[in-house]
Amino acid sequence: MKGMLLGEYRHNLDTKGRLIIPAKFRKELDEQFILTRGLDGCLFGYPMAQWHVLETKLTQLPLTKKDARAFVRFFYAAAAELTFDKQGRINIPQPLLTYANLTKECVLVGVSNRIEIWSATAWTQFDAQMTQDFDKTAENLMDIDF
Repeated sequence: MKGMLLGEYRHNLDTKGRLIIPAKFRKELDEQFILTRGLDGCLFGYPMAQWHVLETKLTQLPLTKKDARAFVRFFYAAAAELTFDKQGRINIPQPLLTYANLTKECVLVGVSNRIEIWSATAWTQFDAQMTQDFDKTAENLMDIDF
């Protein structure tokens, strides 16, 4: 069984839209993985096994619900199957670069079963807000016991 994806790393996009993925993440993602639009303006990267689990759940959403159709369409439309080059980089497709507003400095975050790729600006804003609201957010998630 694979380990969890954890930690925060900063890397810059090169002029060709390539981004170094930390070795720790590459190990968990394997040779091929899926990168797609995520929530909160970042990108989500899933190992293939986790993608298949998610895909099963998404195919069970009711096609009769407009929100379900829209979400699935939006989520899949920009999804890309990626592999690493010899330097451990990925080439992020332009629609994903645009969606996440990735131009230079990126923050890669391990979030249990996926990675997230954020613009440094968006991550800094999110991190500042969460730092301020962390206790309140924890209270709102009463089912989780730390």
